[in-house]
Amino acid sequence: MTTPSPHLAASPSPAAEAATADAPVGIRIEGLQKVYERTTGREIVRTRALTHVDLTVGANEFVALIGPSGCGKTTVLKTVAGLLSPSAGVITVGGRQVKGPGTDRGVVFQQAALLPWLTVERNVTQALEFAGIPRRDRQERADRYLELVGLAAFHDHYPVELSGGMQQRVGIARALALEPDVLLMDEPFGALDAITRHHMQMELLRIWEHERKAVLFVTHSLDESLLLADRVVVMNKGGIADDVPVPIGRPRDRQTIKDDPDVAALRLHLESML
Repeated sequence: MTTPSPHLAASPSPAAEAATADAPVGIRIEGLQKVYERTTGREIVRTRALTHVDLTVGANEFVALIGPSGCGKTTVLKTVAGLLSPSAGVITVGGRQVKGPGTDRGVVFQQAALLPWLTVERNVTQALEFAGIPRRDRQERADRYLELVGLAAFHDHYPVELSGGMQQRVGIARALALEPDVLLMDEPFGALDAITRHHMQMELLRIWEHERKAVLFVTHSLDESLLLADRVVVMNKGGIADDVPVPIGRPRDRQTIKDDPDVAALRLHLESML
């Protein structure tokens, strides 16, 4: 198996060091297990999706979760989101145990899932209303986060009038408008064409630099994880196979990632793990 250079092993990134027990923690996952059950006739069939997952994401850290299909990435994210209940283990966000969905977690899925009968602005304010945000704050938040994602001029448009990338920006604005402690993203750019995907990656980096939320980002793309993340966590067969820092500072772009020899060594290592 190819391993990273000694430089990589000896020089963890500041963001990786920030995810220690003494640093502010955004997400802490301890002993997470998940077993799905279904009934077939008189039998109960159990499928173990997660065997044992321990993972910490620092309060200002961007962590990418990669691995083959069926390895449990989305199950981890949905459990942190409170959309699934763990079979065993404990998850905390901002020091509070996760027992269900909450406004301390903003979630962005592969499809933006906008309400087609509402304008861009109303898609954001409606989510804030459901979350119990006072009326006086909803418009200000919607305006602020639509400006942040570059869609202020499209506030009165309907989803059908937007491109796929623009719809995902609305989804990101909607999640950020909740002002959550963490942002959970499940392959948010997977359905986009290559050019739009790269544009959205750079937009996400810009937004993250502004907001500095803890981010757990699920992706199948090794290149995407190396461009975006402070750490890359590799999953396989329901558990974590590796957890490595990306050895390059910020700001970043695709060419910098391509040219850096330490990133090239890390890429080889991650490819071998996958």
